[in-house]
Amino acid sequence: MSRRSGEVEAFEAHASDEDLDDLRARLAAARLPETETVHRPAPDPRRWDQGVPLADLVAVVDYWRTGYDWRAFEARLNRIGQFRTTIDGLGIHFLHRRSTRADATPLILTHGWPGSIAEFAHVVDELADPENPDAPAFHVVAPSLPGFGYSDKPATTGWGIEKIAAAWVELMARLGYDRFAAHGGDWGGVITTVLGGRYPAQVLGIHTPTAQAPPGLTTDGLTAAERRWTEETRDFWRYRAAYAKQQSTRPQTIGYSLVDSPVGLLAWILDKFAEWTDTEDSPFETVSRDRVLDDITLYWLTRTGASAARIYYESHDSLDPGLRVDVPAAISVYPRDIEKCPRVWAQERFRRIVRWGSPETGGHFPSLEVPEFFVRDLQEGLAAVLAAQR
Repeated sequence: MSRRSGEVEAFEAHASDEDLDDLRARLAAARLPETETVHRPAPDPRRWDQGVPLADLVAVVDYWRTGYDWRAFEARLNRIGQFRTTIDGLGIHFLHRRSTRADATPLILTHGWPGSIAEFAHVVDELADPENPDAPAFHVVAPSLPGFGYSDKPATTGWGIEKIAAAWVELMARLGYDRFAAHGGDWGGVITTVLGGRYPAQVLGIHTPTAQAPPGLTTDGLTAAERRWTEETRDFWRYRAAYAKQQSTRPQTIGYSLVDSPVGLLAWILDKFAEWTDTEDSPFETVSRDRVLDDITLYWLTRTGASAARIYYESHDSLDPGLRVDVPAAISVYPRDIEKCPRVWAQERFRRIVRWGSPETGGHFPSLEVPEFFVRDLQEGLAAVLAAQR
C-alpha cells in the first residue's frame, strides 16, 4: 500500500487534575430544579415523559462525582493508540488499531451525536484481532468528528457531511489505506452513506444501521410491520426531535449550557440514552453508568458541547436526495432505533444490499447496548460485503 505525505502524530489523552477537580466541584455545587410533575413508580418509561427524572439525575451526578474513574477510560484510549493529523486546516483525532492478521481489511468507524469514539473503544480489539479465527479482521480507524472530542473545533462553516467524508478518504489514504470498508451509525451512518456513494473507487463497501431512503417514496406494498416503522419514524421527527431543531438552528445558544454546566450536559445527553435505547425504563438496564459517563465526560473535558451540536447546523437534512450507493452494503435495523427504513425503500438508495439484518434487541447505540452482537453483526455484514467484491 502506498503512503501519502501528511504528518500523523501520536496523541495521548491526559486530563489535568485541575479539570477533574473543577468537574467534581461543579457537580457538588449544582443548582437543580424541583422534581417533575409526572409521578410514577419505576420501572415505567412514562417516568421520563418530562425528561430526565430528578431522582435518576441526582443518582448519576453523585456517582459521577464520587465513583466514576475517568483515568480508566483515558488509559483504554491510550492503549488502543491515538493520533492526530491536519486535513484541510483542521486537526483530526483518531483511534488506530492495526490487526496482527495479514488478511485484515482497513475499516473506518464513524460515530454520531451524542456519541463519540467512546462508542467503539471497547470493541476495537475484537474487531482487529477476533477470538474466532474464521471471523474477518480489520485495521480499525475511528476518527472523532470535527468539533467532537480531541478533534479541532471548526472556526468557520462548511464542515458538513460531504466535507467530512472527503476528509475520511484523505485520512485513510494518509495511513496507507487506499481501499477500505466503512461503518457508521447516526451522523456516522449518513457520512458512511456519502462515502459509499461518492467514493466507490476507495470504499469496498459499507455497513450501517442508519439507512436513509430518498424522499417521496410511497407506502404502497409495505408490510404492516414496515408501515409501523415508517409511522414511528415520522412520529419521532414530528414529536420527539426538538433537540435536533434546537441544534440545527441555534447550536450556540444551547452550547453555553452544555459547556458551562456538567449537569446540563449530562441531562441533555442522558435524555437521549434513555429514549433511544432498547429498555423499559432506564438506559442503565443495558448500558452501564461508566460507559455513558465515558462519553459525557469526554464532551465535558474537551468543551465540545457547542461545537459538536453544530453538526446539525451544518448538515441537518443535507443528504443529497439523488445520491445512490452502488458499492455492496450491509444494513441492520435495530428494533428500538429512532429511524427504521423498510428494505424496499432502502433499495432505492443502496442498490447492492448483500445482507439485511433485523436484530431482536437493540436501539440507537448497539455497540454499547449489545456489544457482542454488534461485533458479530459487523463482522458478518462486512464479510458479505467483502465476498461481493471477489
